Amino acid sequence: MPANDSWEPDDKLDAEVEDAELKTDDGDDFELEIVDFDDDEDEDGEGEEDDEDEVSGNVIEPDAIESLTSFVAFMVGNLVDDPDTVTIQPEQFGQNVHIKIIVPEDEMGRVIGRQGRIARSMRTLVTIAASRKGLRASLDIDS
Repeated sequence: MPANDSWEPDDKLDAEVEDAELKTDDGDDFELEIVDFDDDEDEDGEGEEDDEDEVSGNVIEPDAIESLTSFVAFMVGNLVDDPDTVTIQPEQFGQNVHIKIIVPEDEMGRVIGRQGRIARSMRTLVTIAASRKGLRASLDIDS
């Protein structure tokens, strides 16, 4: 295309397409139907009701908070000298879980890491683990 030619949109592109006929490489015809997926309505036209126990289609597992807590205890326990001095307090607020880690002040640097890299990595891992269980999680580190 020469540099002085400009592209202008085709009016046909703006039209809503319901059905389109296409040909395969070997010349066979087939139809392509464009379907509009509307997440708010069922096939019968009624809106879906949100279920409080589900997030993105996932059902909350009964032991999800305990497994997240033990996962955090495992991570922090491998960072500090004395894992018995660490306290982990989970709190659930509906679909949200807030996990608070209390460590001795002299161990705080090991848990947070340089420029907070270890803390950021732990938060990322906890967020991923929680999402697999249908929860949203946050992680705080205190002394």
